[in-house]
Amino acid sequence: MLRCATSSVAKRALLRSSSARGAPSCAIPGSMSFHASAKREEEAKAEALPEEASKGGLFGTGLSEWFALPIGVAAAVPLIKFDWYVINEETQLLAVFLAFCVTFYTQGGDAVYKALDEKAVNLLKDHNEAEDKVIEALEQKLVFLKANQNMVNDFEAINALRAATYEKLNAAGAIKPKHDFKSQVERMLNMIAQEETNVTEKTKMALMSEATASVKASFSSDKALKKAALDSAIAQLKGGKAGADPVQAAFVQFFKDKAAAAAASKDDSEEKAQRAAMIAKMNAVAKSEGFFFQFDAQGQPKMAV
Repeated sequence: MLRCATSSVAKRALLRSSSARGAPSCAIPGSMSFHASAKREEEAKAEALPEEASKGGLFGTGLSEWFALPIGVAAAVPLIKFDWYVINEETQLLAVFLAFCVTFYTQGGDAVYKALDEKAVNLLKDHNEAEDKVIEALEQKLVFLKANQNMVNDFEAINALRAATYEKLNAAGAIKPKHDFKSQVERMLNMIAQEETNVTEKTKMALMSEATASVKASFSSDKALKKAALDSAIAQLKGGKAGADPVQAAFVQFFKDKAAAAAASKDDSEEKAQRAAMIAKMNAVAKSEGFFFQFDAQGQPKMAV
């Protein structure tokens, strides 16, 4: 019991003497509490409350701590005399421990305080830098959000423009097949007209060649025709009255005979061959260019899609 009482008295005296001399808070482990975050409202309110006035001194009586020395000596004499307190190895260990604590406090307390305080300052600095970066990022985000306040209106305008564009595309899509069909029909009509022109020119050339050969053969074999052609040519050169031109009459007669022969002929194989070739050519063009229609064997158009 005496040992516990003595230890308690020594600790109280040491703590009060430390607080009276303005010891750093890091020397008192029980009262050290540090964190880098902002203080809570409860802690701020607790710190705002006024502390109770302490008289200080010896055991809070206001007397000087030096009075503890004579009081201790006066109390130690009867304690030791009557063997109320026995000085043994425990007492020696206590004395050594107290000497160590006092020496460490007086000689190394400032160094420990500075080390802990420097670490706390560094932690607080790092924490403040991290908070500054977070604040800067939040400010940038705020600027971005303010700049995008009209994003909803922009997207609504984009959606409206998209809807109008789709309507125009649908309208154009309804007209485009008709336009394409018209272009395809015109292409086929132009092809037919061109093919007819080519056939006509070829027929003319063939008839003229045949007529020329026939008339030439007639005049070569008939002396009367030769004499009549020569007399007509001489009369025209002299400027006199000339009769009918036998060469012209021969050509006219050839074409009359050719027309009569064609009218009397029932053979239409050539026309069928020309029409089949024309249909095949048009179907090839329609298939290669993806037309909406093709032609059957009779030349009638049939829808392909």
